[in-house]
Amino acid sequence: MKSIARRVEGYTHEVEVNGHTVVSDEPADKGGNDEGPSPSRLLIASLAACTATTVEMYADRKGWELGAVEVEAELVSAERDEPARYSVEVRIPAPLTDEQAERIKVIAGKCPVHRILTGEVEIEDRVEVAPVR
Repeated sequence: MKSIARRVEGYTHEVEVNGHTVVSDEPADKGGNDEGPSPSRLLIASLAACTATTVEMYADRKGWELGAVEVEAELVSAERDEPARYSVEVRIPAPLTDEQAERIKVIAGKCPVHRILTGEVEIEDRVEVAPVR
């Protein structure tokens, strides 16, 4: 899996992911043009979307009709020198038993983005300087 961010202007970037393009930018109060969500907001969006998809796939396999699932993900705290804290709320309009609701909660925590955010992560940074032409 790979993603490439290419600067458009200022802090606005077109981010390519498997042939799809997403625009990322900083809000105006941070010096951007607010042309799209900031990178950290895209991360929260990924957590919400991944959780919703994971829950819906699980329910499909079980034959449970959940209706229009809604997932709200929020970055609660991102203080320096402390772990980031997120909140994820899954809203399901269909009636569920207590057992089904508990199972949905467990499955929500198993979405790939959730596992990446809560697991051990290593990032290798490199800088490639393009030759001057």
